[in-house]
Amino acid sequence: MGAENFTFVMEFTLEGLSKHRKTQVLLFGAILLIYSLTIVGNLVVILLVRSDSRLHTPMYFFLAHLSGAEICYATSTEPQMLTHLWDGKGILSFASCVAQIFVVLFMGTAENFLLGIMAYDRYLAIFHPLLYAVTMSKCCQWKLACACWVSAFLFSLTYICCTFSHSYCGPNYIDHFICDMPLVLKLACDNTHVTQTIISVMAGLGLMIPISLIMTSYGLILFSVLKMRSASGQRKAFSTCASHLMVVTVFYGTVISMYMVPRSSTSSNRDKQIAVFYIMVTPLLNPIIYTLRNKDVHGAVSKVLWRRNLGGKS
Repeated sequence: MGAENFTFVMEFTLEGLSKHRKTQVLLFGAILLIYSLTIVGNLVVILLVRSDSRLHTPMYFFLAHLSGAEICYATSTEPQMLTHLWDGKGILSFASCVAQIFVVLFMGTAENFLLGIMAYDRYLAIFHPLLYAVTMSKCCQWKLACACWVSAFLFSLTYICCTFSHSYCGPNYIDHFICDMPLVLKLACDNTHVTQTIISVMAGLGLMIPISLIMTSYGLILFSVLKMRSASGQRKAFSTCASHLMVVTVFYGTVISMYMVPRSSTSSNRDKQIAVFYIMVTPLLNPIIYTLRNKDVHGAVSKVLWRRNLGGKS
């Protein structure tokens, strides 16, 4: 390509969820409702954990971080989707695309690592209850949380540097409703084989480390629970881990469906459907799963409502 004909991509055009105006209006209302509930639900979890002393435990400490990641994750994509549905256009600037990919990867990777740490926390609580308070001290909690965030930042920064070290001179059309890193990388004008290899290796490591920790922790927990003679002890152990296991299943189920299942040339609709689930539904489900059958959270909510009633009466 001659120098006089070489142009850099300044913006990307996103396919979006639908081209039909009536469908766009319906989707706008549905996504706005989901986004509002996601923000409120995760904020409630954070506020409850901060306000109630009964929730000042390692499990809820990491849950608050998980809820913070979900808020940022949803905010990095859903307002942009609402804007595009409202004006009927799917134009996103180059800088906005870079920022969106970075935040999505950052928050998704942080959630990935936090879920691994939460599994390790459950293992310590069940296997070493007498040493649990010392082992999982406040200082240790902060160190583990910081390790998750710093690792997620470094992983995401590496992905971004690798992806956007290439030249983008056109085309600029993305068959998705967000800037998806694999699809953006396909638009690069030069050879991306080395970059794809680096990203695949890092993504594999980023997934396998937490998954190995989760499987090892819950494998040991299951083995221990099956050896218990007390039915009440088994129920208590399972109830302690049930919420986290449900969140892990939802999170890794969608990730594996999206990135591990072989794609065909006509799989764009399937990818979009899965993406809708992990971008919008998963951040909404997590606070619901953790609070639906959680007696500690129910008690914290009752305590807050009781305080408000007293305040209103006085």
